[in-house]
Amino acid sequence: MSDPHDTTSRVRRKRMEIFAFLFLTAVVMPVLAVGTVGSYGLGVWIYQMFAGPPGPPTSAH
Repeated sequence: MSDPHDTTSRVRRKRMEIFAFLFLTAVVMPVLAVGTVGSYGLGVWIYQMFAGPPGPPTSAH
């Protein structure tokens, strides 16, 4: 005979997997994407404070 707890644990596990997938796709990945792009932009901004803006060098007249 099958255990009645087996089907409830399977349903609970499937529900938790769906929750984990939605949490990863709706919360974790956007936060990682924004953090990655933001930290890269901050790094470029700090670099340009010391090295100057991009472009050809200006001639000193």
